Amino acid sequence: MARGRKRKAGKRHPSGKLVQPRRGESQSDIMGTALDARQRHYGIGAKQARDERLGTALGRLSFAGKITPDQYAAGELYGELMARHNAVMGLPIDQPRSVTGLLINEGIFGGGAPDPDPELVDKIRRQAAGAALMLRGCDQDVTGRAGRRPSVLVHILACHDVEALRWSAADLHNLRLGLDTLCRFFRIRRDSF
Repeated sequence: MARGRKRKAGKRHPSGKLVQPRRGESQSDIMGTALDARQRHYGIGAKQARDERLGTALGRLSFAGKITPDQYAAGELYGELMARHNAVMGLPIDQPRSVTGLLINEGIFGGGAPDPDPELVDKIRRQAAGAALMLRGCDQDVTGRAGRRPSVLVHILACHDVEALRWSAADLHNLRLGLDTLCRFFRIRRDSF
């Protein structure tokens, strides 16, 4: 008779230890889950669900045809510029995607990067100030119109990723004006809408 408890059934390593089942999902499983969710959520086909623009609110507006590709590019550049500006100025990121991001923002850990080059800081500050000035000029051009200011709409869409597909027609019009202004600022050829 064997002493001790009975052996558990299952595959074993040459050493006799049980082979542990794989606990994590593969990359294709994760991507498949994300694509299925996009298909259900946006009512699109499998091929369309692979479009990278569906990952952001700005991209979803472009995918839906409510803004032009040039306006989408200008919004992306504005979001990147503001993220760089916040980083070199030591400001927290607008949307930390994880607890680690929050802890770094609060200075609890990480964030011990060396100070950026003063010339780079000055260059990014001037670019961000120029973009803000252009958007303020656009705000003044639409005074008295319905809807929110273009600068606010562009900022919350590009930097805070606020869903915009159900915005009013006046807000979408003002958003397009703000994005056209950024096309001029970034010297992007504008598509007519």
